[in-house]
Amino acid sequence: MPNNETHETFLSAARVESEVFELRPDYRALLLVIEGLDAAPSNAASDELIHSAEAHARSLLAAHAVEDLPHIAAWREAYRAFGAKPQRTRNSLEALTRRAAEGLPRVNALTDIYNAISVLHQVPVGGEDLALYAGPARLVRALGDEDFEAFANGEAIVEHPTAGEVVWRDDAGVTCRRWNWRQGPRTALSDDTTTGFFIFDALEPMTDDALRAAGDALVAALTAINPAISVSQRLVTAQ
Repeated sequence: MPNNETHETFLSAARVESEVFELRPDYRALLLVIEGLDAAPSNAASDELIHSAEAHARSLLAAHAVEDLPHIAAWREAYRAFGAKPQRTRNSLEALTRRAAEGLPRVNALTDIYNAISVLHQVPVGGEDLALYAGPARLVRALGDEDFEAFANGEAIVEHPTAGEVVWRDDAGVTCRRWNWRQGPRTALSDDTTTGFFIFDALEPMTDDALRAAGDALVAALTAINPAISVSQRLVTAQ
């Protein structure tokens, strides 16, 4: 049976620190826990979404330089505010939009779907395995001594964020660096994932209605694969 009560407890414990809202008072996080995920390979439904995302990216970039797209420009400004250089460390939305114009990779149905939703709705989306979390999710400004598990040249390494960097973390360390730049392997989705934790990061000009529509699109696409999924969600704002 779905663990809705457990999921609601996890979501209610998630928080965004005041220092992040001081940096960007317009920031909002839509958090979704989805149980009943199926490690299905890429299929016709996910491929259709990918094709739509690729076409949308080409349409956007035919009219504007990528850095001038409103939602990407907002994230570039946010990165500069905590000392990151957006031309060197691109937020996930920009990286995907650039790649989508040339063609997105096919990974599996789940990853393909949330990558496509990110491009189509122009919002950074992260997907992680809830079972691999240690304590609640928090968005904080790093002290600089937190652990971030990563890989370099095929070897497992431990990195540390820059002091003041905006990071998602749990009790064990950093789960995603530079707000939505790089997710770590420790909590990554895999073929064994049955319950996913999805983070939609929003800045103006994205409205709350547009943010919720992006979350609804993810739920609809995953429901088409497995109608029995269970969804819990929470919108975190400065208010």
